[in-house]
Amino acid sequence: MEKQELLKAFKNNHQTFTQYIDGLDIEKFIYANDNKWSAGQQLKHVLLTLTPFPKILPSKNYLSEKFGTLDRSSWNYETVLNNYLKTNRQAPQQFVPNPVILFEEKEQIIRDIKNHIETITFHLNNYSEEELDLFSIPHPLLGKLTIREMFYLMSYHPLHHLKQIEVSFESYRK
Repeated sequence: MEKQELLKAFKNNHQTFTQYIDGLDIEKFIYANDNKWSAGQQLKHVLLTLTPFPKILPSKNYLSEKFGTLDRSSWNYETVLNNYLKTNRQAPQQFVPNPVILFEEKEQIIRDIKNHIETITFHLNNYSEEELDLFSIPHPLLGKLTIREMFYLMSYHPLHHLKQIEVSFESYRK
């Protein structure tokens, strides 16, 4: 996937996710089924996973010095996704939301996600196609990934959590 297509998917998938949650009433926002995360917790988790990128993407030198490069060719979207689905998909502690996310926090979390998406997109536009496949970033479950591979996952991520919310709502009774 070329950079512009990847950035479009990244932005659109997060927009789809946040618009869905923005439309939830308080009961659905806080509803948790079978010890799963509520929609509010899913929203906060997505924000937490985005938070490191505005800090590390501005400096290519930092990425190069801190994480280096990969000595393999970049995986395509399907390979990244298949490798991710083989993991336990358990969020590391720094990406686990608080046990309760209040309905009153919803608007601010959505604003923060939108701001992060804009900042991340801005910085990724400063990378060439070659640099997306050169620089690496550590993923907590998959190890070092190229920036392109990381953003394949980051594009998939909000839709994965949207599906979890929809599945949870299958047992919701108002």
